[in-house]
Amino acid sequence: MRTTYMRSFEPASVENLFDTVAPSYDRLNDILSFGLHRFWKRKLLTFLNPIPGEHWLDLCCGTGDMTFSLARRVTPGGTALGIDSAIQPLVIAKKRAAAKPFLPISWIKGDALDTGLPSDYYDGAVIAYGLRNLASPSKGLAELYRVIKSGGKAGILDFNKPCYNSLSYRFQKFYLRVLVVPIASKFGLHDHYAYIEESLKRFPAGKDLAKIADQVGFKRISYLTIAFGQMGILLVEK
Repeated sequence: MRTTYMRSFEPASVENLFDTVAPSYDRLNDILSFGLHRFWKRKLLTFLNPIPGEHWLDLCCGTGDMTFSLARRVTPGGTALGIDSAIQPLVIAKKRAAAKPFLPISWIKGDALDTGLPSDYYDGAVIAYGLRNLASPSKGLAELYRVIKSGGKAGILDFNKPCYNSLSYRFQKFYLRVLVVPIASKFGLHDHYAYIEESLKRFPAGKDLAKIADQVGFKRISYLTIAFGQMGILLVEK
């Protein structure tokens, strides 16, 4: 019998989901995106342009892809902090970091909605495929706003939510149901990846994310789609 806990958006359920997926997460991402997720993440960082000496935050860091990329860009003199609420992705991230002791990285298990970090401190922050999984995306953006200093930048990369029944919407539905879920099933993770389509039902569309960012207080807000409308990037400045 397939479990259904991942259809719940309670924080504990989402943490359980990513703890279970963690050992296969990086490999599956490469397979399911044909390796393109790495290109999309680099594109996000190209827009944000972290520079040496800056301090950056990676919320919902998972196994640390973005955290490592940030650390490379802010060296020397800067730091990169990865935060995730799930333990197992952080265990993998820390093992990866042990092989790169020269990178200025630290890790914290914490809540992206209430990080406990100092206000107005970070030069910038990223969330890659994490905002959609938070109990409240608006609270997640508000926490980003709080911890970033004036003039700081943030970028959010996630699935775009196409207009209902558009060509992009139909392709996304096909991609998730015909490619993503069947492949994930071979890893014993059917329901964990079926969760993506469920999470998109409650995730704000790009224009709505931009409105939320504006209500939070961000300025210079832009939202652009990539990957033929399948992915979206929200760029904001405090």
